[in-house]
Amino acid sequence: MNFKNKRVFISGGNGVIGKELTRKLHDLGAVVMVGDLKPRPIDWPSDIRYRQGDLNYIPARELLDFKPQFFFHLAATFERSVENYDFWEENYQHNVNLSNYLMTILKDAPGLEKVIFASSYLIYHPELYQFENPQTTPVSLKETDPILPRNLTGVAKLNHEIELRFLNDFKRTQYKSVSARIYRSFGKNSRDIISRWIRMLLKNEPLTVYSKEGIFDYIYAGDVAEGLLRLGANIDAEGIYNLGSGKSRSIADVIEVLRQNFPDLQSTGITEDIPYEASQADMSLFKKTIGWKPPTTLEKAIPMIIEFEKNRNNSAHVSEEQTVLVTSISKKVPLLKAVRNATSKYGPEISVAGGDINDQCIGRYFVDKFWLMPRLSNLSIAELKAYCNANNIRSIIPTRDGELAFWAQSKEALAKSGISIMISTPETVDFCLDKLRFFQECSDKGFPAISTYNSIDNLDFDQFVVKERFGAGALSIGLNLDKESATNHAKTLESPIFQPFIKGTEISIDLYIDKNSAVKGCVPRIRQLIVNGESQVTTTYQNEKLEALCRSFASAFAFYGHIILQVMEDDSGNFHLIECNCRFGGASTTALAAGLDSFYWFLLEANDVDISEYAFIRPTKPITQIRFPEDIIL
Repeated sequence: MNFKNKRVFISGGNGVIGKELTRKLHDLGAVVMVGDLKPRPIDWPSDIRYRQGDLNYIPARELLDFKPQFFFHLAATFERSVENYDFWEENYQHNVNLSNYLMTILKDAPGLEKVIFASSYLIYHPELYQFENPQTTPVSLKETDPILPRNLTGVAKLNHEIELRFLNDFKRTQYKSVSARIYRSFGKNSRDIISRWIRMLLKNEPLTVYSKEGIFDYIYAGDVAEGLLRLGANIDAEGIYNLGSGKSRSIADVIEVLRQNFPDLQSTGITEDIPYEASQADMSLFKKTIGWKPPTTLEKAIPMIIEFEKNRNNSAHVSEEQTVLVTSISKKVPLLKAVRNATSKYGPEISVAGGDINDQCIGRYFVDKFWLMPRLSNLSIAELKAYCNANNIRSIIPTRDGELAFWAQSKEALAKSGISIMISTPETVDFCLDKLRFFQECSDKGFPAISTYNSIDNLDFDQFVVKERFGAGALSIGLNLDKESATNHAKTLESPIFQPFIKGTEISIDLYIDKNSAVKGCVPRIRQLIVNGESQVTTTYQNEKLEALCRSFASAFAFYGHIILQVMEDDSGNFHLIECNCRFGGASTTALAAGLDSFYWFLLEANDVDISEYAFIRPTKPITQIRFPEDIIL
C-alpha cells in the first residue's frame, strides 16, 4: 500500500479505530492530519498535524489548505444498544450534520482521490438478524440485503452513504468513495462491552451478562483500521463493503475467552426482554476485491487489551465540564457570540458565564450563567478564586480597559489554581494604558510611535490632538484643534496629553500572541467609519511592511492573548503607532472572520494544548464588517 507522502485527513482519528489507522498511515509515510474532540495523544509523533475540537466548526479554508488526497471519515457518536432521548440532538450534530458539512467542504477539493467512510451494519433490516428466541446459527448479511436502520445512528450512516452515492454521480471521474459497514468493533481504550468487562475483571468485580446467547461479529479495531486502509488503497474498491471478522461468536464465547485469562471470573446471567441477535458479515465481496481477511480472533485480541488496560495511564484526559468567564459584558453581544462559537468549536465541555456590575445589562441574555460582579476594588483574590472554583471557571476573558490592570495583577495567583486569563503581564498592561509612557518606551526601542507630551509646548505643529493620558479616552478626545483650542480643551481633562494631528488613514491591527510569546496571526483593517472611537465599518487588507512592524512591536514586549494596535498611515505612507489595547476590541470580530481564531486558541492554551500546529489561515480577499444594532426575540 503506497501512502508515502500522500496527504490524509482523518476525522475522529483519536478514537479506538482512528488511533490504529493513524499509526498505520504514519508508519507508511503519509502526511497525516487528524481532527478529534479529544486532546492530542502525548505519544504521537510531532509531524502528525492535530486539530482538537468539534469539526462542525472547522473553517473550510483550514481543511482545504491541508490539500487532502484521502479522507477517512471516522468521527461519529454512538449510544449503547438502546439510544436515550437526549441522543436526538447529539446524533444530528455529530453524525448527520458533521458528515454533510465535511463533504460540503471537500466535495470540490482539488486533488482529492478517495473518501473512505466508516459506516455500520446497523443499516440492515433488523428482521434479518434479530429473533424472539436464541439462534444457533448466525445470519450472514450481504451488501445487497434489505435495509431499514434500527436506530438513529444507523439512519445517520445510511444518510451519508446516500450522500456519497449522490456525489459519486457527479464526481466519480475526480475521486471515488467507499463505505465500510463495520460490525461490532472492539479494541484498546474503548467503551465496548469487552473492554468494560476487562476493566471490571481487573478490579475483581463480578460481571452481569445479558442474553449470553446473542451472536455478534466481533472485529478487532486494528483489523478495522487495516481493512479501511486497504479499501482506501485499492483503486477498484468503491461503493458498499461489509467489514467484519466474517465469523460470529456468542456472548457466552466471549465470557469463556475472558475466563481463560481470569480463572476466578464470576458472572451472573440475565435475560433481557429484547430480541436475540444472530448476525455476521458476509465478507465475500471484500475478499474478492481486496484479497484479505481480518486475522485477529478474540483469543488473540483479548490478552492484548488486558495488557493495555494494565499499563495504560489512568491520568489520561477525562472529559471535564468547565466554564469560561467573560467580564464587563455590558452589551457586547457580538463578542459573547464569538466566545460561544469558540466554545462550540472546542467541544461540548465548556459553557459561557458573563459578569457585570449591572444586573440589567443586555449581555446577561447571551450567557449560560450571569454573575452580578462586585466592583473590582471590593473583590479579593480569595473571593475570586472561591467563585471560580465553585462555578468550574478555568478561563477568564477581560473586555474593558478599566479592569485590565486588575486582571493582569491577578493572573499569576489565579494560574496557581489552574485558572487562565487572556491578559498580558502587569508591566505591559500598565505601559499600554499610559499613552505618554507608550510613546517613550516605543521611541526607546526604535518604534515610530506618534509624538506624545504632557505639554503642548514640546510640539511644533499647527493642529493637535488632545486626549486623556490613561485608559480609553475616545469620548473626551479633541481632534484637529489649533493651539489655543487644544490648550482650552486640555483644561477639561484630568491628565491631558498632546499629540500632533496627522492626516491619513486610521488602521487597527488585531494580533494574537501565544504562550511562547510568538505572534500567531496579524490582521490589519482600515477604519472607514468611526463612531465614539469604535469602527462601525472596517475592511481587512494586507500590507507586509505594516504587518512586519506590528509583529516586531508585539515581540518586543511581554504580550499575551489578543491585542489591538492603533496606527495612522500618513499621506507619505509612513506609519505612526498611536496606542495598543491589551484586549479584544469592539470590531475585532472582523479579525476572527479573517482567520485570527483568538478565543479558540485561548481556550486550547487554557487547557494546556500547544497551538503551534493550529494554522492561521487568512482569506485571499478582503473582509468588510458593518456593525449595527439588531433586535432579537426570546
